[in-house]
Amino acid sequence: MNAIVAKDLSKVFKISKRIRKERKSKPAPQGKNNLIYAVDNISFEVKNGEIFGFLGPNGAGKTTTIRMLTGVLKPTNGNITIFGENIWKHPIRVKQIMGQVPEMANVYMDLTGIQNLNFIGEIYGIPKKEGKIRAENLLKKFELFERRFSKAKKYSKGMKQRLLLCMALMSNPKILFLDEPTSGLDVQSARIIKQLIREYNKTGMTIFMTTHDMDVANELCDRIAIINKGKIIGLDSPENLRKLKQEYQAIDFYFTDDVEEKGLKELNSVKEVKKMTDYYRVIVNDVNSSIHEIMNYLKSNNIIIKKMNTHEPSLEEVFIKMIKRGDKN
Repeated sequence: MNAIVAKDLSKVFKISKRIRKERKSKPAPQGKNNLIYAVDNISFEVKNGEIFGFLGPNGAGKTTTIRMLTGVLKPTNGNITIFGENIWKHPIRVKQIMGQVPEMANVYMDLTGIQNLNFIGEIYGIPKKEGKIRAENLLKKFELFERRFSKAKKYSKGMKQRLLLCMALMSNPKILFLDEPTSGLDVQSARIIKQLIREYNKTGMTIFMTTHDMDVANELCDRIAIINKGKIIGLDSPENLRKLKQEYQAIDFYFTDDVEEKGLKELNSVKEVKKMTDYYRVIVNDVNSSIHEIMNYLKSNNIIIKKMNTHEPSLEEVFIKMIKRGDKN
């Protein structure tokens, strides 16, 4: 069974008269007839036990989607099931198996770290003794145990974010929703959160996370959906997305001496040669079919290679390229 099935999901907002008046001298917003299509007829599935990334620029529809998936915002159209349960027909059953950390969430400032977790435990009906054990274990894992008796208002932003994750995990959820979990955090907090996301996922927990951080997505996610202007424009593993949008491959050659670029450029398999600071980037259509011709040329001209690397587009390059193409279309 899939953890999430979203089918023909849309969320449309009507533009108020005040906003329409303010926008008269500005470009028209996305949509028509004074409507904004924040999410526009998207469908996707999240497999049980995977880390699923939801990427997009600001205003693309990421937060609107996650709010619909967690039952905060009702879709204009479409259906959502979480482990086979319709979130709008059985909201309590669904919310009992999910944890969530919204982007703009905050802890209870006048409660201590341990009190925040005990409070969540009471809401979920966790027995007091069991709740105490869970709370202490979570605080230790997230490196907050030493500050458990400090009020949350004295925590740094990174510590508050870690405490929010502890609160979301108090109920041992089957699925965890994270909206920009590492945004604006210090290096230590981001490292702890990424490490524990992996750990909890290894126990079988499904994790749905929005982010615009390509490094986080590439590092953590099994699959990624890219959303732009309310529409999904790509969905696959990070590796397959890179391959899908790969318009070139390159081989970076480090030679012992300077090389005449003209000879390399004349090879049939070479599209372009770029002289970089201390190496040559040779652009080809396919590394495997090009390397034999290039190596023969180098050998016949007594050119010695110090080092050689292949180069493929990064996930960030793919993301930018897909967003630009989406804008054009």
